[in-house]
Amino acid sequence: MAELVYRPVVGFARTLFKVWDLKIDCKGSENIPRSGGAVLVSNHISYLDFIFNGLAALPQKRLVRFMAKEAVFRHKVSGPLMRGMKHIPVDREQGETAYAHALDSLRSGEVIGVFPEATISESFTLKSFKSGAARLAQEAGVPLIPMAVWGTQRLWTKGHPRNFRRSHTPIAIRVGEAVEAPREQYAGAITRRLRERVQELLEAAQRTYPAGPRGAEDSWWLPAHLGGTAPTPEALRAAQAH
Repeated sequence: MAELVYRPVVGFARTLFKVWDLKIDCKGSENIPRSGGAVLVSNHISYLDFIFNGLAALPQKRLVRFMAKEAVFRHKVSGPLMRGMKHIPVDREQGETAYAHALDSLRSGEVIGVFPEATISESFTLKSFKSGAARLAQEAGVPLIPMAVWGTQRLWTKGHPRNFRRSHTPIAIRVGEAVEAPREQYAGAITRRLRERVQELLEAAQRTYPAGPRGAEDSWWLPAHLGGTAPTPEALRAAQAH
């Protein structure tokens, strides 16, 4: 089937990456299957994560269909693009419709992208995972592909201004080996194993990341446990409780 929207968007994104002079370090793309369905599962720290998740699949000649909140599809600019790229709208009050759509896509051999934390992590650490990705993989009989991105929060994330100037920002992408999702296993156990793999990949990306904080103003994008000034998960939960 011709991709009249997706491929031009990919070309445009690659041009922007060059204009922004991003230093993209992607490892593990070979773990994404060249054919057949798969659920790509990533951490979520930026509004742009899906672009870099999709970039990791290109060496395998795969286009990823992401599950994204329905409001994005109503926007006058992003809406037509999202629909043209065959991404999947998620209405949280009617989640079963999105689930069925994703399941059909997996069974037809598509790669589906899922952010199991559901929302951007403002602490830049992993939040708890919802079990939907594991259940999709179980029901469709496809593997889960864990991955992690790091550095994307420096470009555009929740609560901070966008930074699209030519900044030489490093972006690390790590894709891990498949996590199987047997039907007979409890989805919660698979989800825990999947989260552990994403955590390992995230830590691997952080260990090799070339930039570090130079001061309080420059370390907002680093989590507190790495010496940055991002709020801790505990502080965020306390703030949300008030």
